[in-house]
Amino acid sequence: MARRTKVATGATALALAVGGIVVVTTTGTPDAARADGADKSFFIDITKVPRGNNVNLDLAKRGARGTFTVDCGRNENGHFNGDNFIAQPGVRNGAEHLHDYVGNLSTNADSNNKSLLRAGTTCKNGDKSAYFWPVIRINTEEEEENEAANEEKLAADRVDAAKDEAGAQVDCPDVASELEEVPDQAMPAVDENLDKLDRESENANNQLAQGKQAGQVLDELKNKRKPSIKQIGDTMRQAGKPVAKNEDQLAGCAVKQNGKGGLDNGGDNSNVNAAGDAEKKKSDGKAADLPGVDDNNEIGDNEGEIQRAEKVDLTFTSGGARRVVAMPKFLRVLYGDAKQSTNGPANARPSWTCTGFEDRLTELYPICPRGSKVTRVHSFPNCWDGKNTDSANHRTHIVFSDRNGKCPRGFKNVPQLRITLVYDIPSNIQAAGQYAVDAFAQEKHNPRSDHDDFANVMSQRLMNQLVKCINSGKRCKQ
Repeated sequence: MARRTKVATGATALALAVGGIVVVTTTGTPDAARADGADKSFFIDITKVPRGNNVNLDLAKRGARGTFTVDCGRNENGHFNGDNFIAQPGVRNGAEHLHDYVGNLSTNADSNNKSLLRAGTTCKNGDKSAYFWPVIRINTEEEEENEAANEEKLAADRVDAAKDEAGAQVDCPDVASELEEVPDQAMPAVDENLDKLDRESENANNQLAQGKQAGQVLDELKNKRKPSIKQIGDTMRQAGKPVAKNEDQLAGCAVKQNGKGGLDNGGDNSNVNAAGDAEKKKSDGKAADLPGVDDNNEIGDNEGEIQRAEKVDLTFTSGGARRVVAMPKFLRVLYGDAKQSTNGPANARPSWTCTGFEDRLTELYPICPRGSKVTRVHSFPNCWDGKNTDSANHRTHIVFSDRNGKCPRGFKNVPQLRITLVYDIPSNIQAAGQYAVDAFAQEKHNPRSDHDDFANVMSQRLMNQLVKCINSGKRCKQ
């Protein structure tokens, strides 16, 4: 039986229950790990990778030069789980590998728009978006058993939360995404009214939760939204940037129930494997759970010591566009493909490099020179269809721009999220090919299966500030 090891945190065991999730960290040392190792052919000396194959650097030389960086920490609170609410909502451990989270504190299999809005966040500017990616582990073959760490899991009472999250919520047009570039003189008035719209939606959701009739809630909400939308429209017209959409249409909202559906993590709908099969319903109507994370935060074939990123950089750029428009709230975006071996290479992207070698990206695990550190770069799709916050395969509603930063016909340039993760992995571990990303079993830790997930839960005001920074060429940090 394989020996299993602990998560490297340099602290004693810590269990936190936040927003209905169980957050666990454990102790360990970098040279005490055991896991199924990745194939040695998956590794490459970064100095042998040709220069100039980083499309992100090419796009950075084009279009608007502004950036917006969000400080959400590097998962110091130890928020891990094997869930994916975007690709497999309602399925416990549906990812079959462990995710590392920053941002929204409640993110788990049951997350939905309402629960994400209600939760706290690790982001300093209040951004409640969910950012998550598979962990990296050190996978040595021989070591002694780690001493058992004192661990406790605090079970969160999910019953009331589940009932609450399953209820109805208002679905209103995202006004910020309908605005052209907001001039400086119009920004204060626009931001103030965007804040009002968010507050009014939140109040309406509270009324629904208290049992108020949906029709009455919607009528009152529309009447409350109209003055704010009119003021935004008047302000934009005075600044020479009229709002194209009918103001009365923007004021109207609907009521939706939080539903559950979806297929395998990061994959194409046509390729449902064992993880997708696990979504069959139990007799009580709830989604089935897959085999879970063990006491050492190990899941499936993913064993070993988790390496927390030394640096997590969340930066939004223009993606090469001359100007971008706001992302809608609750937009779901995937990067890469966790099941590239079955889905094919279309969605897999080169994600690996080393510090000091950012002019080159590779599909293989890099072996870095001394003084250089293993780095993952995930630049997300940035062309939105202007209508949907998700799609059946979680991809067709938002796609990549071309190498000139241009979107396909009918799509809009939205800010491109670029997540950069830097790891302090010992040189001898790199040279021996003893580190790997968590993955589905069929991937056998293939570095091409690296991927990332994002759900936008920024307030409209914060998103509007982000767009302004990018389009004006400013470099903003919050």
